[in-house]
Amino acid sequence: MARITTFGPVDPRALAQLGRCAEEAARAVLCADHHAGYSQPIGGAIGYTRHISPSGVGYDIGCGNKAVLTDLRADQLPRGTIADWMDRIGREVPFGIGRTIARRIDHPVLDAIARAPFRPQRTLAQLAASQLGTVGAGNHYVDLFRDEAGRIWVGVHFGSRGFGHRTASGFLSLARGRAFDAPGSEGGMDASPTLLDVAGELGQEYLAAMELAGAYAHAGRDLVCAQVLEILGARATDEVHNHHNFAWRERHEGIDLWVVRKGCTPAFPGQRGFVGGSMGDISVILEGVAGPLSEEALHTTVHGAGRVMSRTQAAGKSKWVRDPATGRKMPRRVGKGAIDWDATRADLRARGIELRGADADEAPGAYRRLPEVLAHHAGTIRILHTLMPLGVAMAGPDIEDPYRD
Repeated sequence: MARITTFGPVDPRALAQLGRCAEEAARAVLCADHHAGYSQPIGGAIGYTRHISPSGVGYDIGCGNKAVLTDLRADQLPRGTIADWMDRIGREVPFGIGRTIARRIDHPVLDAIARAPFRPQRTLAQLAASQLGTVGAGNHYVDLFRDEAGRIWVGVHFGSRGFGHRTASGFLSLARGRAFDAPGSEGGMDASPTLLDVAGELGQEYLAAMELAGAYAHAGRDLVCAQVLEILGARATDEVHNHHNFAWRERHEGIDLWVVRKGCTPAFPGQRGFVGGSMGDISVILEGVAGPLSEEALHTTVHGAGRVMSRTQAAGKSKWVRDPATGRKMPRRVGKGAIDWDATRADLRARGIELRGADADEAPGAYRRLPEVLAHHAGTIRILHTLMPLGVAMAGPDIEDPYRD
């Protein structure tokens, strides 16, 4: 059993999930924004000596954040500029379940997928091409911020979309002796971890496939940020970019480990990360610091504020109905949740935050406060910039997405 380190108040279900994952591991960490996930908790990091875990990395391989500092200042913008920008972002950036781009983007990552070492990934080339540069739904976003110096930042959060989801599902099927494209469930939320020997053929194939899905997610965030910069008429002067659903080969306390982070930001000394709060809270640019507590944390920190209630608890129950206009099945709310969405929107509007899309399941009340979460990691990170939200764009109400983390 691994040595387990926790930060902040501990959710028993998440800790139980971490404990099951840690049975074959050397080290395990539960960050302060944790909550239960599929098999491995969100906010959990596991250090394996000879295993890799597709269930640990999860379905949204390479999900992560990118923040771009622009050459614009908030105090120099004409009145109404943020609202106009957010209108364009909400209209021109593709958000939502199954969204595709209007025209194919030529990008080296698509050429790499067409030649993927793991041949089944090549069959996903068309899907990958159609969704490169789309954001998806759930808690994925495009935000505008101002920092303590009044400078404008762009922040995005999303991952590898359908390409990563199909890759993850395929390996979970292969690990159970089924075909890569076999339908079927991989088990419930509290399923035991799926482990692959990194020295075995399937383990090596997964590592290659995971790296490719991560490159695809990285490229997608680059493209969306470039699109937003064009909308703003701005140029980038700095950027911070990191995965938080991924596995890396790392050395800790003299031991080589495969560190599987699900909803965790790597934070080695001097390594910067962008961590987003809720739509009404601050976000931050942070960096890891040296010290024994940082090593105890596997140089890992939070990836967000962390949920305090499920999507259903926040927004109410949904049922799937067929949209007569498109023929697609879409979720529709049929029950009342804990969040007063009208009051939330009014509060955000009163605070000058321009909201485009989103629903009650992503309201600030469904999340912890990021400053309180970060305080539990004191001594392992330091805050470089505090970012205040100016505009938030997400998929519209009643949109859910299987490709979110």
